[in-house]
Amino acid sequence: MTQNFEEQNKLPELKLDAKQAQGFLSFFKRLPQDTRAIRFFDRRDYYTAHGENATFIAKTFYHTTTALRQLGTGSYSLSSVSVSRNMFETIVRDLLLERTNHAVELYEGSGSNWRLVKSGTPGNISSFEDILFANNEMQDTPVVVALVPNFRENSCTIGLGYVDLTKRVLGLAEFLDDSHFTNVESSLVALGCKECLLPLESGKSSEIKTLYDSLTRCGVMLTERKKAEFKMRDLVQDLGRLVKGSIEPVRDLVSGFEFAPCALGALLSYTDLLADESNYGNYSIRRYNLDSYMRLDSAAMRALNVLESKTDANKNFSLFGLMNRTCTAGMGKRLLNMWLKQPLLDVNEINTRLDLVQAFVEDPALRQDLRQHLKRISDIERLMNNLEKKRAGLQHIVKLYQSCIRLPYIKSALEQYDGQFSSLVKERYLDPLEICSDEDHLNKFIALVEVSVDLDQLENGEYMISSSYDPALSALRDEQESLDREISSLHKLTANDLDLPVDKALKLDKGTQFGHVFRITKKEEPKIRKKLTTQFIVLETRKDGVKFTNTKLKKLGDKYQKVLEEYKNCQKELVNRVVQTAATFSEVFGSLAALLSEIDVLLSFADLASSCPTPYTRPEITPSDEGDIILQGSRHPCVEAQDWVNFIPNDCELVRGKSWFQIITGPNMGGKSTFIRQVGVNVLMAQVGCFVPCDKACISVRDCIFARVGAGDCQLRGVSTFMQEMLETASILKGATEKSLIIIDELGRGTSTYDGFGLAWAICEHLVEVIRAPTLFATHFHELTALAHESADLEPNIKPIVGVANYHVSAHIDSSTRKLTMLYKVEPGACDQSFGIHVAEFANFPETVVALAREKASELEDFSTASIVSNDSTLEVGSKRKRECDSNDISQGAARAHQFLKEFYDLPMDKMDVKQVLEKISKMKDDLQKDAVNSKWLQQLI
Repeated sequence: MTQNFEEQNKLPELKLDAKQAQGFLSFFKRLPQDTRAIRFFDRRDYYTAHGENATFIAKTFYHTTTALRQLGTGSYSLSSVSVSRNMFETIVRDLLLERTNHAVELYEGSGSNWRLVKSGTPGNISSFEDILFANNEMQDTPVVVALVPNFRENSCTIGLGYVDLTKRVLGLAEFLDDSHFTNVESSLVALGCKECLLPLESGKSSEIKTLYDSLTRCGVMLTERKKAEFKMRDLVQDLGRLVKGSIEPVRDLVSGFEFAPCALGALLSYTDLLADESNYGNYSIRRYNLDSYMRLDSAAMRALNVLESKTDANKNFSLFGLMNRTCTAGMGKRLLNMWLKQPLLDVNEINTRLDLVQAFVEDPALRQDLRQHLKRISDIERLMNNLEKKRAGLQHIVKLYQSCIRLPYIKSALEQYDGQFSSLVKERYLDPLEICSDEDHLNKFIALVEVSVDLDQLENGEYMISSSYDPALSALRDEQESLDREISSLHKLTANDLDLPVDKALKLDKGTQFGHVFRITKKEEPKIRKKLTTQFIVLETRKDGVKFTNTKLKKLGDKYQKVLEEYKNCQKELVNRVVQTAATFSEVFGSLAALLSEIDVLLSFADLASSCPTPYTRPEITPSDEGDIILQGSRHPCVEAQDWVNFIPNDCELVRGKSWFQIITGPNMGGKSTFIRQVGVNVLMAQVGCFVPCDKACISVRDCIFARVGAGDCQLRGVSTFMQEMLETASILKGATEKSLIIIDELGRGTSTYDGFGLAWAICEHLVEVIRAPTLFATHFHELTALAHESADLEPNIKPIVGVANYHVSAHIDSSTRKLTMLYKVEPGACDQSFGIHVAEFANFPETVVALAREKASELEDFSTASIVSNDSTLEVGSKRKRECDSNDISQGAARAHQFLKEFYDLPMDKMDVKQVLEKISKMKDDLQKDAVNSKWLQQLI
């Protein structure tokens, strides 16, 4: 996208005379103000943009304001920039596919008369599809959503409507949401929303501001519309025209919602669907259920690197990039994109996908055969979309035909499979393919194309109706050929008359200016000059020769031109007729596209599972209320795919009642973040229906993955790193259930140590005691490891035990050089050091800084004093300093100290006199001192 200086030098010249410039300026000033709209004006050979738009384009795409020119003079001048056709395509792709805050408008005309011919937003790109995807595959289908929030005392009901303009799907949903709009966020992610309509608010309440922040986090363009547009009047009648089938089911569906129909009404008005008759009867409508798929918010999508980002160093940096080995032209990519945003919850559906992947993994010949055939399949969904919108020609019909004739090969390959899942393959693919390609469906389409299209001309790159398809066309073709013969005969006769060799000296030319003409070289002209002036009409004399004609040739040429025009008009009429007939096959092509794209994605999963250096394994899936999450030898698929990585596998055992909540400590750069993310990625991949990078995997289905990983400021929204961290954590506390999976990394770092630790402890206790979801909590607050002992000390009859366990990532320090070596293994037990100073040494800090850091750390050390540090440097060390207090002693001591403080806090002092209080405290202190006999850490504390 970045254009270099040479590109700037190729800027088209802005050619407008004074009258044209004046007319344009008067028109431009009348345009309504819209800060989001980037307006282009088509000047035939190039485009222009003006005013603030011109400055934006010059700075953003040309990286210099020298590209700007002034239109007009003095105070009436207007900054302008000219844009070549190639650059225009680049800019439109960036504005509509990469950014989320601009609309694009294209005007055509001249002088002061211009009209808007195309407009597009990130959610509605249909006008620009021919430009956006002329040389690129469509990887995602943008969706426009409208929301109607209804705030009540302690809750908010959301009415949601959506439209997918590519797949022609309308949807409705209604649900309760919390103050952080966690359900809205996961819905926008799952639907792949690019643009969201909201009613225009006169007063910006705090609730609306929070909703706006939610849209920004999801990278969704906000479009505010008048409240009057959010109405359901005449909605059922409007939907009756758009939706195929009877109106009764539509009426029943709409009547089941209170606010969602208003949202859908605003969408119909905004997208202007009713203005295009090609939409009538081609849409489907459905209820969108939040509980149908695993919920993923924007934080989880980022933390797990699910979708591609512009900052990715290579395609394997994202899960989509790694898993995308699809072969079809676009369809498979879009389905994979959707599946990754909508992981399954139904165990049977997940296992069905896994069965099919296993079938393809176990039969490499079948897999390779199918992939070869799928490479010849065009983007059927987009081709049908063009047909239905009457934007298609014979080229689109031929591409559909070429896809159809691959079906027998695909069926034949599937029929040869005789493995353990053959009945499933037959039911899922062979039977539907048989129905799709029978005599009443696609075979009928194939016959239509073979009869109507001149397939022999395809080799010459020409798409024409066969002359034998229509008697009138055939007659015109015969007449054309007859005239061709007459003209050829006249050519020979004239050559004999002029005594010139045919073709060598006397040539017959056919051009747009004169039609059929004779041409001779200037060298031959003197030989026939006398006859040329008396018997022929000289049309043109140039360096390449003399062009001339006579009355006979002119008469035949005019007749030929007339027949040719009639032939072209007849061709055009017949093409329209064939396209209309082909459009009637849209339903069967829709079913075929769904089948082939599903096979494509599952083959992609199988290819990934088989081709990795360490093959993936099939996970065992259990319902959410049964089983544990056991990943043996698990790996992060994206990290191990990098060339420079030799990945060290780790086990993760989230077991109910034992290690359902895991606190992971260890050095910076030791692999904590990678470990907790890879668990989330493995669970996500399993519920999408893919094999996982493990030696063995058992996964209890999760309804949601929450992730609080990494730190990033959002100053543009006035949100600091710590505030962002707290907002994401609040979403977890409000939205998580015991069926979720929670991943938290380094919580509480952005504030003071004591505040951060207090928050981390309280959040951990809430997750353990209230939410009780499987959790991986990576931290440098080593005091948190005491939770495991506190949890173990609770009596079972007081509250159900979730099971808190300590794990750490191991590291080794060389006793002589004090150099730190990361081992990247996750092992049971707590680690009491972060090795931060060692990591600073890795980063080549000055030695004086490192020495001072060690000195200050020693002074400020809370966990143990310098007096209990061993000087025996010959001992094997697994932490920064060998202490007399081991990590278990510290954890148990901290848990006992916490119990003491809790008992003190719970004393009913308002009901006790001073003497009773002192006696009780004295007894508590005596008990603490007794317990401290076996704990050096407690002794030090006391």
